[in-house]
Amino acid sequence: MAKSAEQEHPTKAFGWAATDTSGVLSPFKFSRRETGEKDVRFKVLYCGICHSDLHMAKNDWGTSTYPIVPGHEIVGIVTEVGSKVGKFKVGDRVGVGCMVGACHSCDSCDNDLENYCPKMVFTYSAPYHDGTTTYGGYSDVMVAEERYVVRIPDNLPLDAGAPLLCAGITVYSPLQHFGLTKPGMHIGVVGLGGLGHVAVKFAKGFGVKVTVISTSPSKKKEAIEHLGADYFLVSREPDQMQAAMGTMDGIIDTVSAVHPLLPLIGLLKSQGKLVMVGAPNRPLELPVFPLIMGRKVVAGSCIGGMKETQEMIDFAGKHNITADVEVIPMDYVNTAMERLEKADVRYRFVIDIGNTLKSA
Repeated sequence: MAKSAEQEHPTKAFGWAATDTSGVLSPFKFSRRETGEKDVRFKVLYCGICHSDLHMAKNDWGTSTYPIVPGHEIVGIVTEVGSKVGKFKVGDRVGVGCMVGACHSCDSCDNDLENYCPKMVFTYSAPYHDGTTTYGGYSDVMVAEERYVVRIPDNLPLDAGAPLLCAGITVYSPLQHFGLTKPGMHIGVVGLGGLGHVAVKFAKGFGVKVTVISTSPSKKKEAIEHLGADYFLVSREPDQMQAAMGTMDGIIDTVSAVHPLLPLIGLLKSQGKLVMVGAPNRPLELPVFPLIMGRKVVAGSCIGGMKETQEMIDFAGKHNITADVEVIPMDYVNTAMERLEKADVRYRFVIDIGNTLKSA
């Protein structure tokens, strides 16, 4: 087993955790497992803050197990590899996203769709195979099975690349799976937040026309001049929506708030696809008649398998796609969570773990 000199205490770890439903995070000592024969251990340098981290810290979904060390957009440098690890070596730039385990024997796993495995193990606040609870990336060290580790291209900055491990694969996978990547296609992106701004970048990387659909007219300049969208629709303006009816091959809907689907379905061409990747906390109303009349599809998508996640990060490296980030120190995390709840971020907070965790 190859080890770096700095791994004197391989099981000791330090991070920030939420200990109750207040969601407030504070310093927390815990243990990582020893590096197994198929494991990769790495020093965490950056970790993105996903909106799901906020929900989990406050137990909004009723599934949290405390204490919680959040974080599933984790990047860093390999410090140790197990004896049967073949893809990575000490010094490699790597990352871990939303999952760290699955059954490896079901149809989903056999088809490189570990993300849909009934026994998929989330990166934090989930029971692992050995009976322990998983801890995420708001910490100084990460250990994961080789299968769940991705290689970060050398040209991608680690801080702005970290959010791709969740936000990036969440929008890349449905674009690929639903055939919305052909140059000349017209794709809509609903919402210009952490997911939406990355969706625009990936869609433009595929060479498709992109319309951003937003409730906020103030985001038009940002969408077109900075992110490269071709068009901008204000969803609250009936005249604009009417003019765009029946023009889109597909729509990626990133909005997590309750919102009407009928206007979006109307934007689709016949056989168009509306793909939901946001997760509203209450059911949405789905009008069936416009689906029937246009043979249209409303679908959902959740991250992607590990093979596709590596393909996504390689595509991002080839096309210089990164998230727009605000890098923060570890001790700013609670303020960042408060700002995230108010949507006061453009477009993703990323914690500088490597430089600020110890001082915090």
